[in-house]
Amino acid sequence: MTDMISRASKGHDLPASIEWRRSDGQILYRAAMEEQESRNAAIAAEEAGELVWMLEHPPVYTAGTSADVAELVDPRFDVVQTGRGGRYTYHGPGQRVTYVLLDLSRRQKDLRNFVHALENWVIATLADFGVTAFAISDRIGIWTHDATGAEAKIGAIGVRVRRWVTMHGFAVNLSPDLSHFGGIVPCGIADYGVTSLEALGIAVSADEWDRALLARAEQFLAALERPGRTTI
Repeated sequence: MTDMISRASKGHDLPASIEWRRSDGQILYRAAMEEQESRNAAIAAEEAGELVWMLEHPPVYTAGTSADVAELVDPRFDVVQTGRGGRYTYHGPGQRVTYVLLDLSRRQKDLRNFVHALENWVIATLADFGVTAFAISDRIGIWTHDATGAEAKIGAIGVRVRRWVTMHGFAVNLSPDLSHFGGIVPCGIADYGVTSLEALGIAVSADEWDRALLARAEQFLAALERPGRTTI
């Protein structure tokens, strides 16, 4: 089931100009990618509003523009070529994906700032569940310390911009089967592991995660505004 989130019923003062969509169940990755492509073009043509879409996929490996086939170790699931940046990534049940389709021409035309704002949005939301997470300049994604104290990846980020309208976004590991990441070298980084909120002993449902993310959305959008402009 897919719902447009009601601002009033969810208790968040979210901009009405953005469609805030939440999908239960699993959405096929290829179908979601097609919808993003279509919506991206419509936003750029000013024929549709912006979109933030929260969902999950069946198991799939996706390849970014820098993907190296040598890092596809065991293609046990469907492998989809995408236009986002980055290398191989896994998506599957228990991992919450958020696609962010925003028109940066209305805000700061700064892709680096956009990615930084996405990172901070995820990091702040994880902190609300007691997880200390961080970004590392020479490593893609969102990182934390696993149960052994070692650095491990808990979230992936990959974006694409076309005519200053963004696509793709980020994925956070709530409770996925971590063995599924073994079919790839996640984001080309072989020296570090992958973890999840469940592996850290924290139970968070998709609904709880979405609500926490939405509670931080205003801060995320404010970080994208042009200097000197009144924020949302």
